[in-house]
Amino acid sequence: MRVWAPRAERVDLVDGTTDHPMTPVDGGWWTVDPPAGLRDYGFRLDGDENVRPDPRSRWQPAGVDGPTRVFDPGEYVWGDRAWTGRRLAGSVIYELHIGTFTPEGTLDAAIDKLDHLLAIGVDMVELLPVNAFAGTHNWGYDGVLWFAVQDSYGGPRAYQRFVDACHQRGIGVIQDVVYNHLGAGGNYIPLFGPYLNPTAGGSPWGDSINLDGPDSGEVRRYILDNVVMWLQDYHVDGLRLDAVHALNDSQATHLLEDIAKRVGALSPHVRRPLSLIAESDLNDPRLITPREAGGYGLTAQWNDDFHHVLHVALTGEKEGYYADFGRMSDIGKVLTKAFFHDGTFSSFRGRDHGRPVDTLITPAWRFLGYAQNHDQVGNRAAGDRLTATLSADELAIAAVLVLTAPFTPMLFMGEEWAASTPWQFFTSHTDQFLADATRQGRVEEFARMGWDQELVPDPQARSTFENSKLDWSELHTGRHARLLALYRELAALRRARPELTDPWFGDLSVAADDDERWLVIDRSGVRIVINFADEPRSIPLGGPAGPVLLATTAIDGPVDAGGERLTLPPKAAVVIGPAS
Repeated sequence: MRVWAPRAERVDLVDGTTDHPMTPVDGGWWTVDPPAGLRDYGFRLDGDENVRPDPRSRWQPAGVDGPTRVFDPGEYVWGDRAWTGRRLAGSVIYELHIGTFTPEGTLDAAIDKLDHLLAIGVDMVELLPVNAFAGTHNWGYDGVLWFAVQDSYGGPRAYQRFVDACHQRGIGVIQDVVYNHLGAGGNYIPLFGPYLNPTAGGSPWGDSINLDGPDSGEVRRYILDNVVMWLQDYHVDGLRLDAVHALNDSQATHLLEDIAKRVGALSPHVRRPLSLIAESDLNDPRLITPREAGGYGLTAQWNDDFHHVLHVALTGEKEGYYADFGRMSDIGKVLTKAFFHDGTFSSFRGRDHGRPVDTLITPAWRFLGYAQNHDQVGNRAAGDRLTATLSADELAIAAVLVLTAPFTPMLFMGEEWAASTPWQFFTSHTDQFLADATRQGRVEEFARMGWDQELVPDPQARSTFENSKLDWSELHTGRHARLLALYRELAALRRARPELTDPWFGDLSVAADDDERWLVIDRSGVRIVINFADEPRSIPLGGPAGPVLLATTAIDGPVDAGGERLTLPPKAAVVIGPAS
């Protein structure tokens, strides 16, 4: 057994009440032959009375403060031998949080909902982080043991069962991972070695990971080994890389390129496509530019600009980072150029922001498009979804735009039935100082933005977590049933019409009227016509129209005799096929 602990002068493997002295070897590593039948263990550093879990722990059944339990991923008998993987191109992604997706909040309970996901056309699920964190419930971004699956979700064996069940139903799995920071509660790995680099310029979530300071080679290896673990030991099909703009790395080869290189080598070995999806606020196409063309070589990236133009058009909110958006033509720019801010002035940032995308060679599926996600819902003061402010007609417009846009569509759990439950910011810190600081920081953050602090739920309250759980009894009632039927119809249409998965920006054009608030998107003859206004609009289609393939509401009469205009009711969308 080995552990990297260059900061210690003495390390003991602790098996119950027995200490086994370890031998130092090159590079700050320590080694010892484990005792027979080793089950639960930890490490004692320099004779300290506390025993710490293994930094590479796979299982923490007693939480992040308890001992590590031995776990062998190779003991699981997989049933997905026929699984050949799932490419991101053409897929629909569904983002979910295990703890609030079902009443039970476990991986095994989530398996029972997979048939629901299939019925709405989901091809891949994207799980919020599942690595071990302090307490029993958390968004997952406070993880401190990156190799361990949170035990309150069912632990590592349940994770294998979940991935296996997804694959047997034809659903791929993307795992959200956090390599830009560590959580504060239960974080002991800096006692072992220089995993953090306080001088590198921290992030809002704490000190930076040590990517180019002393002993950074082992830290980078720690991350790369974690990447391989998910994709190989757990059969995961891709990783979503959290907040890559917070990776402070000045080495000639950036960590992201190292990850892409490692994953590119692993893919032919496991004989299936593997995807890397970046979350970034940089609007920088170099992330998804191939390595041979000087980029980082990632597969795709989230596109917040698409969210922002859609959100403002539907809600009218213009505060903060929404200030630059609101016109119909803004939606048109994003649909045809990928980014709104592509070198333009950002009033929120007070500077020019972003770089243009080469739309001649970059396929649109490399950008994920969404109307809601965990950040854009959970980082609101009350964690309110679009459901709280939009009508069913407006929610239907959002659905149409997400599932007919050229981007890879991503849905946030419950969106498909207009879930009425909020998704709020919740924690269960066991350290009272952290609990109080988190609670106070949340109130102060929204007070600065003018929110009534009474509207900000206590993140440490159990009720905040419980209120965020989906209510599955809603599915077949009222507007919930109407929206669910629409999402199913849209997913079926997207699969039936190749125009809706055409990845090339050049095959798409947009006409928009900012004053009358309508939009016509032409995708190789299939037109998506949307009226955002509160009054009916007679909308020019730009040419003869074919049959109506889908409508969010009843249309008062067909297109006119010439087939080139459509009178659309308020807050309505229609998809029209090519003229015969």
